[in-house]
Amino acid sequence: MRTEDSPSGSQSHAIAFTTTHWSVVLAAGEAASPQATDALGKLCRLCWYPLYVYVRRRGYSVEDAQDLTQQFFEHVLQKGTLSRADATRGRFRTFLLGSLRNFLTNEWKRNRRAKRGGGVPLLSLDAENAEHRYTNEPATTLTPEHAYERRWAMTLLEQVLANLQQEYARAGNSPLFDELSDLLWGRDVTVSYAGIGERLGMTEGAVRAAMHRLRQRYRERLRAEVAHTLADVGDVDEELRYLIAVVGQREEPPPA
Repeated sequence: MRTEDSPSGSQSHAIAFTTTHWSVVLAAGEAASPQATDALGKLCRLCWYPLYVYVRRRGYSVEDAQDLTQQFFEHVLQKGTLSRADATRGRFRTFLLGSLRNFLTNEWKRNRRAKRGGGVPLLSLDAENAEHRYTNEPATTLTPEHAYERRWAMTLLEQVLANLQQEYARAGNSPLFDELSDLLWGRDVTVSYAGIGERLGMTEGAVRAAMHRLRQRYRERLRAEVAHTLADVGDVDEELRYLIAVVGQREEPPPA
């Protein structure tokens, strides 16, 4: 097993902070651009589940929520919705939720008449898995808007963790990642670094150093992922504080 647990990515991060996904999309506006279309597609694939949660929280049935979420992405990708994006606010999550609200209000009846399953979807959504995930969401009194914001934040964190898992796997360090990933947020304080080292053939000091590098790499990747959703990378710190606060909010169960 390699001891260099975290591959270098400084150059890729520098690129991410100069040409982020949402800034590329906004710069293109209504103009057709392969780069902007690809960037928007990446953003949509990241955020479709939070939108599905929002639609279901609004009270739509499973079938209607699946149709509406798919049709909404077709609406965003095809119909010049980007011309209404407010670059001065610059947060993709805000633009997306506002667009979805308008879509549900203004176009629900017309889209409902469209033939279910007609045409080839522009964005492939795992609808069956979405509903399975939704039924396992905790029952709370969160509004649809708050549920969307919380799931948005959780999706970003999960995406970063999945990317890191792949990164460590490519470097031949999956066992190290599996041992340390649950400790990223300080969970399970009973875990012994010495015990981990014994299982992996590393010293306790080497394990602690690896944990430090993993946390540092996680922060770097999280900042890059958040930057992809902003028009101005100068807003990254503020957005991070907001997302962490959203995740940390206590969820109140509904009254019995």
